[in-house]
Amino acid sequence: MHSLDGSTGGGQLLRSALSLAALSGESFRMTGIRANRTNPGLRAQHLAAVRGVARACDADIHGDAVGSEALTFHPGATDGGRFDVDVGTAGSVALVFDALLPLATTLDRPLAVTVTGGTDARWSPPAEYYREVKLPLCRRFGLQAAVDVARTGYYPAGGGEATLWLAPSSLSEIEFADRGSLAGVRVYSKASTSLAAQNVAERQAEAARERLGEAGHSVAERRVTYAKSNSPGSSLLVRADYDRSLAGFDALGERGVPAEDVAAGVVDSFLDFDDGRASVDEHAADQLLVFLALAGGRVSIPRVTDHVETSLELLSAFGYDVSLVRDSRPILVAGQTSSDTSVYPR
Repeated sequence: MHSLDGSTGGGQLLRSALSLAALSGESFRMTGIRANRTNPGLRAQHLAAVRGVARACDADIHGDAVGSEALTFHPGATDGGRFDVDVGTAGSVALVFDALLPLATTLDRPLAVTVTGGTDARWSPPAEYYREVKLPLCRRFGLQAAVDVARTGYYPAGGGEATLWLAPSSLSEIEFADRGSLAGVRVYSKASTSLAAQNVAERQAEAARERLGEAGHSVAERRVTYAKSNSPGSSLLVRADYDRSLAGFDALGERGVPAEDVAAGVVDSFLDFDDGRASVDEHAADQLLVFLALAGGRVSIPRVTDHVETSLELLSAFGYDVSLVRDSRPILVAGQTSSDTSVYPR
């Protein structure tokens, strides 16, 4: 059993540990879960990820309660099928999906998991980022997955519903070292129907288009939608299409913040990224590390965050060889593995 320290990482460290345990069949005990956070221990969305992965791999778990700072996880065999998970709050649906996504590499039959909670939640990528950036990136190296959003859920009521569909997948080596040239920019703006009278979604999209135009970028696609939701809210995504990669930049609307200011912040994030040479955005940088461990390859990232550092330590604990090439510009993360991605590291 692996003994893991959860005090130096947040929820992403726990989600990666769940994925790696299910993939390798190796148990772990994590203590000090989120100890450096203002609200330490498992929150509802972390608990939903624990129970979702446990259901998918028939695991025995101990310490699965809100507020628990210690968790023991004994995985069984991963199988397909279909089941539901309820976060119970507006906690992120996408972050629950993150823990389940790598399991596609061990499936013999499809898996569908429907999660109820926040589809567009604080401190996590909105649903459009998942569908328009992360999953298209993953499909480029062979991961077969899709997400359907049946109902949008904003903070604080949540109540959104989305389904992750996974098919048995065999990964190819990941090659995102050089992004190539910028091929196009897309704008996806969404708001709850309660904000339609204020034209919030249109204003976000138009302000983004104008700011991009001022910087010399035309918009290849502009999509504006309204969705029923139990709480008012909005989200904006700008997707950058490069010759050999994708990157996404997003924000949620906030009470008292004009739609135009939301758009300005998102576009500025894209412009800062485009001025560099990294192939993937900061969201994807740490979330792709598990796949690098499984398939090998190279990914150039904007910077080395705490999430990246702690994730690399976790991968090493499970016997995977993923490391930073710090003297390269941009910084590279490189994974070494067998050409047969179905073979575990031990």
